[in-house]
Amino acid sequence: MSAPATTTAVEDHSRTSPSKTHLPDPALDIQNQHHHPHLHHSAAAHAAHNPDSEPSYVIDTHPDDKHVPPQFSHDVEKDAKTLEGAPERGDDAVEDGSMRSVRKPGKVGVYYRKYKPFVHMFIFALFTGWWIASLILHRHDKNWIIPFLLWLMITLRIITLWLPAHHVLRPFKFLWSKTATPLVATIPPKFRIAAAATLVVSVFLLGSFISKESLNNTRENRAISLFGLLVFIAALAVTSRNRRKIKWHTVLVGMLMQFIIALFVLRTGAGFDIFTFVSDLARSLLGFAGDGTAFLTSPQVAKLPYFLIGVLPAIIFFVALVQLLYYWGLLQWFIGKFAVFFFWSMQVSGAEAVVAAASPFIGQGESAMLIRPFVAHLTQAELHQVMTSGFATIAGSVLVAYIGMGVNPQALISSCVMSIPASLAVSKLRYPETEESLTAGKVVIPEDDENPSANGLHAFTNGAWLGLKIAGMILATLLCVLALLGLVNGLLTWWGRYLNINDPPLTVELIVGYICYPISFLLGVSREGDDIYKVSQLIGTKLIANEFVAYTRLQTDPEFQTLSDRSRLIAVYALCGFANIGSLGTSIGVLSQIAPTRAGDVSRLALSALIAGAISTFTSASVAGLVVTNQRQFTTSSSGS
Repeated sequence: MSAPATTTAVEDHSRTSPSKTHLPDPALDIQNQHHHPHLHHSAAAHAAHNPDSEPSYVIDTHPDDKHVPPQFSHDVEKDAKTLEGAPERGDDAVEDGSMRSVRKPGKVGVYYRKYKPFVHMFIFALFTGWWIASLILHRHDKNWIIPFLLWLMITLRIITLWLPAHHVLRPFKFLWSKTATPLVATIPPKFRIAAAATLVVSVFLLGSFISKESLNNTRENRAISLFGLLVFIAALAVTSRNRRKIKWHTVLVGMLMQFIIALFVLRTGAGFDIFTFVSDLARSLLGFAGDGTAFLTSPQVAKLPYFLIGVLPAIIFFVALVQLLYYWGLLQWFIGKFAVFFFWSMQVSGAEAVVAAASPFIGQGESAMLIRPFVAHLTQAELHQVMTSGFATIAGSVLVAYIGMGVNPQALISSCVMSIPASLAVSKLRYPETEESLTAGKVVIPEDDENPSANGLHAFTNGAWLGLKIAGMILATLLCVLALLGLVNGLLTWWGRYLNINDPPLTVELIVGYICYPISFLLGVSREGDDIYKVSQLIGTKLIANEFVAYTRLQTDPEFQTLSDRSRLIAVYALCGFANIGSLGTSIGVLSQIAPTRAGDVSRLALSALIAGAISTFTSASVAGLVVTNQRQFTTSSSGS
């Protein structure tokens, strides 16, 4: 259906039925769609596939943005005039990724915009002086490195506020066009995928087996982890919805990124130090929340090693802080940069890149809210990917909780980052794209206009209330799930007693332990003792109940304190995801509320996305089993926390 014909249809229908509300954009009017169940075609989507057009990177909802679905009133003629008369912006207008917001700035914002150069000069001078002072005072040790890194990030951000990003990236584009592009052009098109696959396999083999053996991390165990990774990929390819449509570029690049991140964290001293610094910052949040707990109770009570006292207050504080960062625009900017990178490197749609990049930071439901205007128009594959990203990782709020429980922070944080490319690769294997995406060729993060905050204090208090609800949900879920498991175990033990199943007694953990035994073996868990069975119990508990229960058992149950260093580290990676029965209902509920017309599609795709999310987490565990060498280092870190 051509664009002029569609426009005429809208005008004719609006003249015949002026009292009814219809969207003047043919891509959003349900009566002007193709005979097709998904509303995801528009002129912008077709333009994105024009070889002469450049992708646009949009990180706001400026009313002039041609890529953001317009907001309509109930006056059809007024909406049509507004849409026709709206000025269009080129890609250069938004290429710098600036955080323009539709909300009216307050007094502070007005003064900031008026004196922006002087504010930036003051910030630059302040942090430059701080870094120089730290360099002088700590010239004989390494305590000047962190101030330098912070100064470097702030300086680069100030530069990009005044100098568009494409000017900074132009030398890199030139270098890429003179090196990688000619090299790829020498390979015949029909052999490029095979060449890329050979390169990825070579990197895996060299990175996995070139290092020396340590403890029970033998090359034999690494070979099992690699075999397990191949089994997971093969299972996804065999059960793929459309094997001919699999985009192997996305799959290969995603797996390569996942492996490189693991190498950087688990093999290099710099990577370990960086993630240690990040984990120390996350762990310090527990101390700040403890100050509030001490005021409400007493300093002695705040030091008690109880989940209710030591973990839940940190979750409330973290969620409030995230809402404040979101109000300031810092979180959107950070997620936008992540999304643009994965959008460019893995050739996925903008909506998929945004959700995948946001899931490890703000959680399963909140990440989908970032693309709320587009959810009703997502393709089937995009819906599958949105849910897979949510199942493949954990949110920042529960990440803080697990660190407070003593789980290894470096493994948790690296697993969250590894899940971004892994979820994209796995989802595109299981459910390839066969339709045309509305956000192909652009990354859009719309502004949240449903519940706007008046100022930073309002945003922080709203976040505190949201954090209280999240903490309460976690508390109630843990209480009920553990009680339900106890009830089921009691019934199974009573029933098994009459079948002479007494040592060990018949329990849920016993059953899921045997069901998940092949998964635990394929991950490369140490074969010493009964580690494979113990880790399989944890995996089964995570899939049946949730990862909270599994991590609690890993950290507190005496049965799991005898796990080897390798088995414990693989278990931490394998449990780091929301793929469980309870989260299945959460994902369906959130997406169905955002887009009620797609509730049927969401329900049909949910189980497949749950399986894909679980496999994404398992691939991270397999990769960790491939590259980790200094296992004792991670065990000591976790125990010491």
